Amino acid sequence: MPLQTLPREKTTPRFTVLVLLLSLLAGLCAVGIVFLTYGVNPFFAIYEIFRSSFGSAFGFKETLTKAIPLIFIGSGLALAYKAKFWNIGAESQLLWGAIFATWIGLNWGPHLPGPVIIPLMFLGGFIGGALWGIIPAVFKVKFGINEVISTLMLNYVAAEFVKYLVVGPWKGATKYGYPYTDDLPDHAILKLMEYSRISIPLLIFSVLVALTLCFVVYRTRFGYEVRVIGENSEAGKYAGIDFFKTTVLMMAISGGVAGLAGVGELTAIHKHLSYPETISAGYGFTAIIVAWLGRLNPGFAILSGLFFAGIIVGGDAIQMSMGLPAATVNVFNGLILVFLIMGDFLLSHRIVYKRRAK
Repeated sequence: MPLQTLPREKTTPRFTVLVLLLSLLAGLCAVGIVFLTYGVNPFFAIYEIFRSSFGSAFGFKETLTKAIPLIFIGSGLALAYKAKFWNIGAESQLLWGAIFATWIGLNWGPHLPGPVIIPLMFLGGFIGGALWGIIPAVFKVKFGINEVISTLMLNYVAAEFVKYLVVGPWKGATKYGYPYTDDLPDHAILKLMEYSRISIPLLIFSVLVALTLCFVVYRTRFGYEVRVIGENSEAGKYAGIDFFKTTVLMMAISGGVAGLAGVGELTAIHKHLSYPETISAGYGFTAIIVAWLGRLNPGFAILSGLFFAGIIVGGDAIQMSMGLPAATVNVFNGLILVFLIMGDFLLSHRIVYKRRAK
C-alpha cells in the first residue's frame, strides 16, 4: 500500500486544537448532507440549532438544564476512559442514583429537614451509581469480561428494574394508577430559577465536581496511576500499581458521579421516579461524546457538555419547526462522535506516502 500509518511521536497543543476543530467541521459537513437528503437547507438548519439553544434567554436556560447531567456524567466517563476502561453503562449508573435517592427521599424525607435530606439523597445517589459501576470493574479484573459488553448489558438490567419498581412495589398511591412513585416531599426538591427548569446550585455543583475530578486526574497519585494504566497497563503492574484497587475505585467514582446526575434529574426536574427514558433522555450515551470532545479531560467536559446540551435543545426545536424526525439529534451526535474518533486517530498516528520501488 502506498499509504501507511506510523505512530506520531508527539503533538503540539496548537495541532491538537486544529485537529479538534477540523473534526467538528467535518462532522457538521456530514450532518449537512443528512439535512440535504430531507430537503432542508443545512446552513439554515445548523443556524437554527444554535440560535434556538444559545440565542434566547429561554433557550439558554434550557441548554444549561440539559448541560448539568452531561457535565456530571461526561467528567466521570473522562476519568474511566483515561484508564482505557470503556464505561458504556453511565445510563444505568444514573438510574441507580435516582433509585437510591428516591428511597431515601420517600422514607426519610418526611422526618428530616431539607438541609439534611437533600445532601443525604445526593450521597445515596453517589453510592448507588458507585456500586453499580464497581460490578463491571470486578468482572473485568477478576474474570476478564469485556467492560463494553458488561456495562452495556447492565443498562438494560437497571432500566427493567426501574420499570418493575414504578409499576410494582413503589407505584404511587397518589398517582391515579400511573407508573410513578409518589412525589418527594416539598423540602426535598431543589428550587428552580424563575420561569425555567434550571437549579443554579445544581449547576454550580456539577462544575465543581468536574473541576475536582480534573484535579484528581492531573494532580494526585491516584490520577497518575489511572493515566499509567491507560497508557501501559503492564508497565503499571510492573511499577507496583494495584490494578484491581485502582480500577474498582476509578469505576466507583465514575459510576457515582453518574449517580449524582440521576439525583439531580429526580430532585430538580421530575420530583418522582418514573420510566427510565423519562428520567434520562439518553444522557449516559450522549456524555460519551462529551468526554471525547473534552479530550478526556474532566474539566473540559464543562464546555463540551454545554455544547452538546445546545445540540439537544436546538435539535428538539428544529424537529418542531422543520418537521424533521426525532432521530435527528441522535444522527447529529453519532456523526460528530465518528469524526472525533477519526481526529483522535490522526493525533496519535501520521499518514505517510511511500513510493513503490521500481
